Amino acid sequence: MVRILVVDDDPEITDLLKLDLELMRFDVHTAADGAAAVKKVTETAYDLMIIDVMMPRMDGYEACQKIRHLPNGKELPIIMLTAKGTLADKVRGFNAGVDDYLVKPFEFQELMVRMRALFRRTGALNREAGKGTQNPIEADVLPKTPERLEAGDIRLLPTSLEVCVNDERIKLTPTEFEILYCLMQNANEPVRLATLLKDVWGYDADEDVRMLRVHMGGLRQKIEDDAKKPIYVETVTNVGYRLNPYQQASPQDDTVTPSMDAPSPEPAAQR
Repeated sequence: MVRILVVDDDPEITDLLKLDLELMRFDVHTAADGAAAVKKVTETAYDLMIIDVMMPRMDGYEACQKIRHLPNGKELPIIMLTAKGTLADKVRGFNAGVDDYLVKPFEFQELMVRMRALFRRTGALNREAGKGTQNPIEADVLPKTPERLEAGDIRLLPTSLEVCVNDERIKLTPTEFEILYCLMQNANEPVRLATLLKDVWGYDADEDVRMLRVHMGGLRQKIEDDAKKPIYVETVTNVGYRLNPYQQASPQDDTVTPSMDAPSPEPAAQR
């Protein structure tokens, strides 16, 4: 059974989420603050954590940073609940290891959509299906990715969420892995922002273009020699991104790009 940890200092929220998620046949544990969440993740392996930001003793940001250094927390998908939805708040959360954001108040169906997208990336529901366990949201999980995917200098290793770039193994977050996987399916071809958002997050997330940009920046920091002059992941102005799988490509100066808010058929892509 898929195990979920819900962390919030408001008992009404934790009780309601626990009830709704258990009705969906999840195994739900709760914690009232960040320190308790760190202790629970230390002791138990979870498939997902849903955590609030503002809590006593230890807030959600600090808890996520600590959890990312635990054996059970390195690859744990995390959704952060917050009353703040600014870009600065999201960047702080992503830097702490958060995979997705949900701004309060929210509908339970929206939470389910975001959970589905994270489970699709981590394969949690596929693992449960292999044990004969069924769950109502698993119908939309994507087919399993191939064991190995190669394009030029780049080779993806899905089972370990790693990428090999010129034989150097690099650990990726689930979101970074899914972004690179999507780009590799269309190597040398531009991929529109709307396509990336739909394929990676699994839902129409036009308002989350900046979130994509933050994750793209993290991916470039890991696979590029110079993230400000990317060779592999190129920004295609007014379209999206393109993967150049060979290092012989000319470096693209990505330090200045059009504004993400400039009017265009789609928001202009920027790291």
